[in-house]
Amino acid sequence: MLTSKISKIGKVVICGGKGVGKTAMLEQLIYGHVTIDSELHSTIEDTYVASVDTGKGSRDMLRIYDTAGLQGNVQLPRHYLLFSDAFILVYDPSDPASLDLLAGIKNDIDKYKDKKEMIIVVIANMHSRQARLTGGQPMNAPTTGGHPLPHSPNGTHHSNGAHSGPQSGNNDLIESNLNRANNWCARERIKHYTVNAMERASLYEPFIQLAIRLYPTQTKSSFPQLRQLTQKTSKVDNS
Repeated sequence: MLTSKISKIGKVVICGGKGVGKTAMLEQLIYGHVTIDSELHSTIEDTYVASVDTGKGSRDMLRIYDTAGLQGNVQLPRHYLLFSDAFILVYDPSDPASLDLLAGIKNDIDKYKDKKEMIIVVIANMHSRQARLTGGQPMNAPTTGGHPLPHSPNGTHHSNGAHSGPQSGNNDLIESNLNRANNWCARERIKHYTVNAMERASLYEPFIQLAIRLYPTQTKSSFPQLRQLTQKTSKVDNS
């Protein structure tokens, strides 16, 4: 139930590799009915509208454009790059190739933003994993010691330590990819979140913070005397 005044609408594009869970995230965020057994078909193009309460007394509307999953050398269609206010880049931390795609998408966004300050958020979707390294919180990245994010899957770095089994090896790969994305986001000054599409509560923080950044609170002057002087001057000019 909407109890707050709706003020603005922001255009947000969500994109990333094929099968990383973009649609599952949006369906879960807005409707809350996605389970492990839910059958979701590959997206060609779809649009969602989310009403976000950022605690400012009014709700901000996000029109979210769900895009087809990218793979290989396929690029995000140019029209998305021209009209959007913000981008959400999604990857699967168990799939290094889905992380490698993000650098190319970011380069295309920078190429077409035309001096406009573009808001970009990166989300690692843990899918239905029961244990997450972090839950819907931005990851504070170290500034040194990380590998650069490559522009193609050929540059992927894998953990090469000894493993006790397949599950341990997969956990090491996920942690390595999260660290790699974390370091890249720190260099690019991009917020990096980890969520689980099966857990709705983990999805709130990235989208609320995105809405806050799109529509920051307008602060009043901290010098009331200056405001009064401006009002008096205006009255004199009009007399």
